[in-house]
Amino acid sequence: MQQAFTLYGQGRHRICVMACGMLLLNGCHSLPTPSTHSTPQHIPTTLAQPAFNLREYFDGPVEAWGQFQKRNGEVVKRFHVEMTGTWQGQHGTLDEHFRYDDGSTERRIWQLTDLGHGQFSGQAADVVGIAHGQSSGSMFEWRYTMRLPVGDRTYDVQFDDRMYRHDATHMINRATVRKFGFKVGEVTLFFQKKPTSTTPPPHSTASTLEISP
Repeated sequence: MQQAFTLYGQGRHRICVMACGMLLLNGCHSLPTPSTHSTPQHIPTTLAQPAFNLREYFDGPVEAWGQFQKRNGEVVKRFHVEMTGTWQGQHGTLDEHFRYDDGSTERRIWQLTDLGHGQFSGQAADVVGIAHGQSSGSMFEWRYTMRLPVGDRTYDVQFDDRMYRHDATHMINRATVRKFGFKVGEVTLFFQKKPTSTTPPPHSTASTLEISP
């Protein structure tokens, strides 16, 4: 079955407008033969754990660091994200706060829907159609087409995102960006799940000095 992951964004994503614009303008020279999207890859049994549960991971505070690379590997943008996920029933909200390497900031809110059995679905104002995802062991993959403004034009760009969970707190996301089937760049992010505010503080190990009268 197809599985979907949906993002409802508030406003345009500066992160994609600025960085992907650079990829589109600078990454289309001497393009190779276009490649088609492969089917979701199989994760070997030895790497199937810890299982990736999107809802469980994005529940509470999460921090991420990311960058955009052109097709030749040149980094064109870096950013830092502080985000908090909350859930009510099958619906969740992911509230993100971005800070870019040029000092600019932006906020983005995603609305998520859990369809059960690892499936998520939805759409966003700048996503063309529906974003579809697939989970397999410790990996979660989703694909979507995003409409990006570049100058006085707009471009439909295809994203193939793959999220790999390493342990209880750490995860890596690698996205391939394509235009007309040609790879124009990549986005790489490193995530760290933070302790919730309800986590009790460590037990104090300070010693107590008693003085007898």
